[in-house]
Formats: sequence, C-alpha cells, structure tokens
Amino acid sequence: MAQARTATIKRDTKETKISLQLALDGSGQSSVDTGIPFLDHMLDLVARHGLFDLTIKAKGDLAVDYHHTVEDVGIVLGMAVKEAIGDKRGLRRYGFFIAPMDESLARVALDLSNRPVLVYKVAADNLMIRDFNLGLVKEFFQGFANAAGANLHIALEYGEEPHHIAECIFKAFAKALDAATQIDPRAASSLPSTKGLLT
Repeated sequence: MAQARTATIKRDTKETKISLQLALDGSGQSSVDTGIPFLDHMLDLVARHGLFDLTIKAKGDLAVDYHHTVEDVGIVLGMAVKEAIGDKRGLRRYGFFIAPMDESLARVALDLSNRPVLVYKVAADNLMIRDFNLGLVKEFFQGFANAAGANLHIALEYGEEPHHIAECIFKAFAKALDAATQIDPRAASSLPSTKGLLT
C-alpha cells in the first residue's frame, strides 16, 4: 500500500498563527479561512484544480496589512508540500501549465528541485481587487518557493481585469504543482536527478 503523502504544519509568529493540512493525493476538497476572502478564493482554486485536499486556518495582523498573512500562508503551504512529497523517489519533479481566464492568460513552470527561485513577470495596470492588492500575489509565491525549495516561474502573457489575472495564475500554479508532485511508476524507486541527490 502506498504511503499517504500528507502533511500537517503549524506555524506561529508574532504576526500570524497558521495551521494547515495537505493531502497531495486528494479529491479537491478544501476548507480555508485566512480572514482574507479573496485569498481564501484563490486557495480554494488551488485545491480544486490541483486535486489536493487542503485545510487552512490563519489568524494574522490584518488590521495592519494583509501582507504578513498572505506571505506566511505561502510559506506554510510550501512547507507542507516539501514534507508531503517525502524523499522524492519517483517524483515527476517538473510541472508546467498555461491557463486562460477570459481575457487573461498565465504561464507557470515549476521544478521541485530544492533550489528556491521565483521569477515573477506580471504587469497589470489595475492592482486592486476590492481591498486586495494584486501585488501581494508575488509575496505569496515567494514564500511558497522559499519554503518548498521550488524553482517557480510565473508569467502573465496578457490580461486586464485583476481578478482574472490572479485567478489564471493560481489555476496554472495548481495544475503545474499537481503535475510536479505526481509519482512516475516507471521510476518509483529512483530520484529524479542525475546527481543522485535531491534534498
């Protein structure tokens, strides 16, 4: 019987308190409460389109700003992914997806290489989605990349409406992460690296 690829992470700081449960081989079920409705919506999309089971409860200093909570949720999700993929034997490691959302199109490429890099090329004229600043999306993915040890490239090919821009980015990320975390049955006992080491 295959080992369950799950993680439970708790992270408390003076700015945020976050608990997160993740099952990589899920069915897209989610329960997300960060205190930031738009972030909750984006994380629901990640669970649904990546077919992850995801539970997140976060309390942050929202009276100051959304920044700490958005960044720290990205960090905790990255920590959970890193734990859940285990020793990486048989891991496909790479994922790529292009997602449209109405007039917007985003591209995400991902390598779970333990070499954290974020390349983020998203330019938008309108940054505000109600009270959520689209610029915080970069902070989320920077936190994720650092904690997961991911080489993550995100590019907006084109787009106008900021909600659509964010949504296609998160959907493309979900699909790319799903692909990267899959186990290849042809290489289930080997590491996806010519170095023989991927930690």
